[in-house]
Amino acid sequence: MDFDLTKEQEMIRKEVRKFAQSEIAPVALELDENEEFSPQLTEKMGEIGLFGMFVSDNYEGQGMDYLSYIIAVEEIARVDGSQAATIAAGNSLGIGPIYYFGTEEQKQKYLPKLCAGKALWGFGLTEPTAGSDAGGSKTTAVPDGDGWVLNGSKIFITNAACELSLGVTVQAVTGTLAKGKPEYTCFLVEHGMPGFKAVPMHKKLMWRASDTAELYFDDVRIPRENILGQKGDGFRQMLTTLDGGRLSIAAMGVGGAQGAYEAALKYAKNRIQFGQPISKFQAIAFKLADCAVEIECARNLLYKACWLRDQNRPFGKEAAMAKLYGSEVMGRVVNHAVQIHGGYGLMKEYHVERFYRDQKLLDIGEGTSEVQRIVISRYIGC
Repeated sequence: MDFDLTKEQEMIRKEVRKFAQSEIAPVALELDENEEFSPQLTEKMGEIGLFGMFVSDNYEGQGMDYLSYIIAVEEIARVDGSQAATIAAGNSLGIGPIYYFGTEEQKQKYLPKLCAGKALWGFGLTEPTAGSDAGGSKTTAVPDGDGWVLNGSKIFITNAACELSLGVTVQAVTGTLAKGKPEYTCFLVEHGMPGFKAVPMHKKLMWRASDTAELYFDDVRIPRENILGQKGDGFRQMLTTLDGGRLSIAAMGVGGAQGAYEAALKYAKNRIQFGQPISKFQAIAFKLADCAVEIECARNLLYKACWLRDQNRPFGKEAAMAKLYGSEVMGRVVNHAVQIHGGYGLMKEYHVERFYRDQKLLDIGEGTSEVQRIVISRYIGC
C-alpha cells in the first residue's frame, strides 16, 4: 500500500494553499459579513485551474485525477467554506453532469467556459417539498412540438443566480414508469430562457459568500437538444452525480476541520493562563489530540474513496462514509476550536466562529447525515 501523494498532487496542495492564503484569507471575513459573492475571486480560481480539474483537455479541462481535485477543495475549505462551496458545486454538480452525460455538442458548447471559471452552472434537484426524498420532485416537463415545456421550482441551488451563472441542470418529471413511479429526465436550462427566474437567497447562517438561489420555471420552453442524455435517465444521473459530490463535501469537512484545528492549536500555544500556555493543560491538549486523530482518519477514508473512483471501482459506500464522517468530524473539531478560544471564539475576527457556522451545511447538503446512514446500511445488507 502506498500512502504517498504524487509529486503533482503535492504541488497542487502547495499552490492551492498559497492561493487560498494570499487571495481568499484577506477578504473572507468581509465577504461573509456582507453576504457578497465575488465574481472576481471566482475568476481568479478559474485562472489557476480550479474548475474542470477532472475534465479532459478536449474541453479545456485540466485532465487530472479526482483525488487532485479533492485536494484542491480541501485546501480552499481550510481557509473559507464559501469559496470551497463555489468550487465543489461548480465542479461536481455543475460541470460533472454535462461532462459525464452530455452530448458532444453540449460539452463543446458549455464546458470550455465552465472550465475556465468564466461561467458557473447549477444543479437543480432540491425542491421546497423534495429534499431528502429526491424522488418527490414536483417540477414537470411535458413534450410540446419540437421541445418541452418546464414548470415548477427548485430551492437551495448553488451557483445559480450570480452574474457568472450560465444555467442549471434541472430534474423534472416527464412521465410514469410501469410500476407507477415517476419518470425523471434532466434538462439544461439556460439563463435568458423566457419564464426562467433565479432569485438569490440571503440571511443564511453559513456559506454567506456563496451564491444560493431559488429557481422558478413558468412555461419555460426547452429545445429538444437540451435534454441531458436520454429521456428517463434523470434519476440515475442525479444519483451518480451525488456520489461524486459527496466526496467534495467530505473534502470540505476535512479541510474545514484542518483550518479550525490549526487556528485552535495556534491560539492554545499563545494564550497564557495560570502562568503557561493553555496547550499545556491536559484538558486542552487532549481536545487537540482528539482533533488530530479524527482529521487523519477522515482524510484517509476520503482519499481511499477517491482512489477507488480513480480506479473505476465501486465507491458509493465509501463516498457516503467519507461524507458522513468528514462532515461530523468537522462538527466536533469546530466545537472544540470555539471552546478553546473561549469568548474570543464567539467573535467574527477570530474566524473559528465562521468555521462553526459553515460546518452545519455539511450535515445537511448532498444528503443529510441521516440519509448517509440509510445509504450505508443498505450497502452493508441491513
